[in-house]
Amino acid sequence: MTRALNISRKGLELIQHFEGLRTTAYRDAVGVWTIGYGHTSAAGKPHVTPGMTITAAEAQAILARDVANFALGVRGFLRVQVSDDQFSALVSFAYNVGLGNFQRSSVLKAVNAKDFAAVPQLLSLWNKAGGKVLPGLVRRRAAEAALFMSGTGIEPPPPPSTLLQIITALVRAIIRRFTRNSSGK
Repeated sequence: MTRALNISRKGLELIQHFEGLRTTAYRDAVGVWTIGYGHTSAAGKPHVTPGMTITAAEAQAILARDVANFALGVRGFLRVQVSDDQFSALVSFAYNVGLGNFQRSSVLKAVNAKDFAAVPQLLSLWNKAGGKVLPGLVRRRAAEAALFMSGTGIEPPPPPSTLLQIITALVRAIIRRFTRNSSGK
């Protein structure tokens, strides 16, 4: 790579928005102790324990350190040039799924193959925690896809769940209309 990559303000705000700030330790969707903006012990210090509390300022400092570590990891796996917004979307994704999962992901393979148009759909596949589709992950992946594709001139397709929702709504409307028409005869 010929230039340094930086996480954009939009990328950092995306992470903060979807992680949310929690100053008291809690178990995430799969039972991992978490605090601040999605910080877990797997990301490094501090080790998160039940009952642990931090201030908002401490959460910001932990987030800055965690994002810097994830950015360094993502940088090391990239073999092609990407924009800062693309890089930021990938850091957000890695922050959420972990660097090991990111390294093995079809998302990274597509990026390194310069198949940027495939990235939104591949991101959308990472919408589960504990085997269940989580609406928050569906929204996060759509936001990451939009950030990744910004400036490329390629419109990301809607996430599969959105398409399913549209189709389901259409089928229900047809059934309601048919039922109404049938009962009036």
